[in-house]
Amino acid sequence: MAEEKRPVTVITGASSGIGRALAHEFAAHGHELVLVARREEALTAVADAIAAKGVRRPTVLRLDVGRIDAARDLSEALAARGLEPEILVNNAGFALLGAADRLDRGEQLAMLDLNVRALTDMCLIFADSIERRRGGILNVASIAGFMPGPHMAVYYASKAYVLSFTEALHEELRERGIRVTALCPGPVPTEFQARAGMALSSLMKFMIVSPEFVARKAYRGLQKGQRVVLPGLANKALPLLLRITHPALLLRIVHAQHKAAT
Repeated sequence: MAEEKRPVTVITGASSGIGRALAHEFAAHGHELVLVARREEALTAVADAIAAKGVRRPTVLRLDVGRIDAARDLSEALAARGLEPEILVNNAGFALLGAADRLDRGEQLAMLDLNVRALTDMCLIFADSIERRRGGILNVASIAGFMPGPHMAVYYASKAYVLSFTEALHEELRERGIRVTALCPGPVPTEFQARAGMALSSLMKFMIVSPEFVARKAYRGLQKGQRVVLPGLANKALPLLLRITHPALLLRIVHAQHKAAT
């Protein structure tokens, strides 16, 4: 008889920012974690900090999630350790700021590989094990997924995909006992902004919430089976405001905010 695999919560992009905060939040609620990212040293630091709180030390897996075979490699690495996902947190992603035709084409395609293709592949490859465990999927989208984003066109489009895909999965998989939630944070002060090459505008600063606040809301929302989680009052209000804003005006506002952030 095959040995029973242990259920784990897998978090990609767990080395910093929202991913790190999510790792601490899930660990605080008793989840055994597998932390995935490219930076092994940073992942180890997160695992050490979690273990120092007296809970089980997370497994650390150094992996570039954006690679074409990353989902398969992660599945094999988990199986070799006798583990299988009960909860999958797709947090890995990045953004680039600038006009689409001026930014590096290869970097923008790599952004789509990570933000869109890899997230989709992870959801599909682990769906069966998550169903066996009656677990859940938390996909980190963004408030950006609700609108077009001039000067960050590819990033906003990628998050629109994540939001749409996650909402569809929420409906498809709920009858199989799988909770699927899209987390849509607004601006959060992390390394994310530095990699994107952006500063926070005055409007963005008004919407800021901490990674820890986002993680708490995300965990609660997933446990409740919410379709979408919008952390913070300003972020909750934004989709409603978008419905009454003329599309041409919205495009100009977003464009101006991003140009001001360069």
